[in-house]
Amino acid sequence: MIKKQPNMNVGAAVLFVIFGLLFFVLLFRFASIQITGEAAGQALVAKAQQKYMRDRVIDAKRGTIFDQNGEVIAEDAASYTLQAILDEKMTTNPDHPLHVTDPEKTARALAKYIDLSESEIYRILTKNGPFQVEFGKAGKDISHQTKQEIEKLELPGIIFKRDSKRFYPNGIFASHLIGFVEEKEGEDGKINSKGTLGIEESLNKQLSGKNGVIHYQSDRWGLLLPDGKEDIEPAKNGDNVYLTIDKKIQTFMEDALNKVDQEYKPKKMIAIVADPKTGNILAMGQRPTFHPKTRDGISASWHNEVIETSFEPGSTMKIFTLAAAIQEKVFNPNEEYQSGSYQVAPNIRPIHDHNYVGWGKISYLEGVQRSSNVAFAKIANEKLGFERFREYLTKFGLDKPTGIDLPNETPGKILFNYPLEKITTAFGQGSAITAIQQIQAATAIANNGQMMQPHVIKKIVDGDSGNVLVENKPKVVGEPISAETAKQVRDILESVVTSPNGTGSRYQIDGYSVAGKTGTAQIPGPDGKYLTGAENYIFSFLGMAPKDDPKLIVYVAVQQPQIDNYFNGSIPVAKVFNSVMKNSLQYMNIEPTKTKKAAAFRLPNVKNQSVKDTKKLLESKGLNVVLIGKGSKVVDQLPAQDSMILEGEKIVIKTDGKIVLPDLTGWSLRDSIKVANLASLKLNPVGNGFVVKQNIPPGTPIREGEYLILDFKTPKEQFDQMVAEKQKSENQEESEIEMEVKD
Repeated sequence: MIKKQPNMNVGAAVLFVIFGLLFFVLLFRFASIQITGEAAGQALVAKAQQKYMRDRVIDAKRGTIFDQNGEVIAEDAASYTLQAILDEKMTTNPDHPLHVTDPEKTARALAKYIDLSESEIYRILTKNGPFQVEFGKAGKDISHQTKQEIEKLELPGIIFKRDSKRFYPNGIFASHLIGFVEEKEGEDGKINSKGTLGIEESLNKQLSGKNGVIHYQSDRWGLLLPDGKEDIEPAKNGDNVYLTIDKKIQTFMEDALNKVDQEYKPKKMIAIVADPKTGNILAMGQRPTFHPKTRDGISASWHNEVIETSFEPGSTMKIFTLAAAIQEKVFNPNEEYQSGSYQVAPNIRPIHDHNYVGWGKISYLEGVQRSSNVAFAKIANEKLGFERFREYLTKFGLDKPTGIDLPNETPGKILFNYPLEKITTAFGQGSAITAIQQIQAATAIANNGQMMQPHVIKKIVDGDSGNVLVENKPKVVGEPISAETAKQVRDILESVVTSPNGTGSRYQIDGYSVAGKTGTAQIPGPDGKYLTGAENYIFSFLGMAPKDDPKLIVYVAVQQPQIDNYFNGSIPVAKVFNSVMKNSLQYMNIEPTKTKKAAAFRLPNVKNQSVKDTKKLLESKGLNVVLIGKGSKVVDQLPAQDSMILEGEKIVIKTDGKIVLPDLTGWSLRDSIKVANLASLKLNPVGNGFVVKQNIPPGTPIREGEYLILDFKTPKEQFDQMVAEKQKSENQEESEIEMEVKD
């Protein structure tokens, strides 16, 4: 044992030396890290910050799009994404679990609120490995109400991530003008919102704003530490955009387009309403269209037809040819010419009037009223001369884009190389222009010679401060004609609507004088030849009212409606134009300007006269004859013999034979009493204004002593009711669309 002692001492010494060296190495390493703050060439503080510092994006709110009166057209609305935490480590207090503890119960509860089966939800909740899970499309776009209902269940581990979605409260509403927002993956792999079409696209940068960020210290689960460092870079919200669109006028337009679309099923329709004094576009619509939320219908047309599609305008082009001739003092309305056909030069095929044979020798004024192609060919060639006529095409801005503040405007194309092209351009064939070019040119007619640039953006406002960043003012872009010329053109265009010879008789509006021009444009086929058939035209009307001081310009074009007669092509156009123009003027409180002087005279005694002769006599005096009865002989009349009556007044005639009740819709109480008295009915009027409902249907045989109950409403009550019903319908449609999206 004594011999082994030195060996043990040596071993102990070696171990001492080894541990001593390790101690000094560790001490040196510790001191080195303390002094330099680095290990293995990496800064430890930076590594710690990298591990425990987190960034969270503060989403910028996309700007809201308003109409000119501040009514919301497009805005961001809150939505939520459903999430479930599965990691048990999130729970530190078993009495208050922060993860899903009962997948079966949770699945059963959630299946009542999202479009997933209970078994599928259970499968997602029982996945192994993930910290948290989502529920796909079914768990996205959760409404605030649904979120609150789920939260009331107090399901452990169920949380919500706040998102936003673009909301279009009016549904189908100037959709191609407004555009829509879609989610797209960026170069960095992140999903970003991007505007497509219309204002959402052209002002995407201004509307989007700039996201902010929060830098904060977190624990291992990414939660903010109680005393953690926090650095915030605030988001810059998107700018708000105010349009020139008026929600109510746009609604009038959408309603009218819907009705015509359902009844006539045209391939295309476009309509525009503009303020000629400012160039403000008050409404713009088209068919086919789409719903900006669901994109339903977008595949039928990605283009804003008003500004992106040029076409042969037809006879609405004659407005500007006429204006040029009047301005140059070469138009004599009483001068006569031979209608029917016209040959601009030898060996060039003649052009014809739309009825091919014309109306013999007529005045140029009648030629305008009848929309004679020959009249305008002669005006362009023989009165103006082609060179001077071409200058006016430029003055009216028909050979270049208008510069409207919408993307992808096309310039159109004026064909003016050969004599035939020059005369056909004068009456709207061959050359192609856009609807918005026609609107801009028409402002010169309506605005006493000053041509206004059209625009749809009223102003852009900072989304945070409310400061006005951009404000568009009315811009005069030319004065192609004088105020006197503009007045003469409007007077002549009024006769197109009011004259028995005029093509625009369907566009007369009670109480307002309308000046305008019809258009019927042929459509080129794939082979370059014009299509044939009653419906293969673009029927249009460009009109303004009131004629003496136009407040509105309305342009409507309907392509290939389902009609059986060429001459019926103006019917669907008139249904849009008349409805939009009249409703808009009344909404704007424009006083009627058309006051027709009524002739007063004594009513003759027509009792015992034949119904046929009586009707002919009274209608010749401008009276409105209403028959109650199916007989051939007059039994009684109201007003009575020798009553002083005015032209246009209703005269109720009772005949022998079976008595039937007429349609009293729109009648005044005074006129309704005439029917009740003659038919010996007991009248029970309800309300004031004009008849909107009758208890006995029109055409029903009636007996003496029956009760006739009539509901009356004032024009304002009828308007308010229409608006309320429209809003109710829109809300119901929006609700149904949301349900369809969730389904």
